[in-house]
Amino acid sequence: MKFQSTLLVMLLAASASNASADLVPIPLSHAEIKWPDEVKPLATLDGPAIIAANAALQRLLASFPKEYATDCSYSAKAMDVTVGQERGLYFVEIKRRLERCGWAAPGFEPALHWFELYAVSPEGKVLARYPYHP
Repeated sequence: MKFQSTLLVMLLAASASNASADLVPIPLSHAEIKWPDEVKPLATLDGPAIIAANAALQRLLASFPKEYATDCSYSAKAMDVTVGQERGLYFVEIKRRLERCGWAAPGFEPALHWFELYAVSPEGKVLARYPYHP
């Protein structure tokens, strides 16, 4: 499968239970934000690809036990999201990156070959999860 783009981190619509303590609080006005002179994109994707990625990421986060809600290892911060498109569907692969949580060495993953793969419609409906259990 050919993947079109990689999103390094996707924090779209992250629930408060998965929010990180190091995120900047929402400012009261646009004047409080230090705006960049030029936006440096992580990736450029079409709107439906973003919707598909968000749906898959939210599905994954919702599948974790509630007692892990405050654990960075099970949050959007620790996830890489890759989006591909084939035959009218989006395929969303999610891999954990525990080094983003500050306690693991780069590439460390306690579960061998941990990943999630979802088939998602352009409207953001998760159609299926690849039948693999880490």
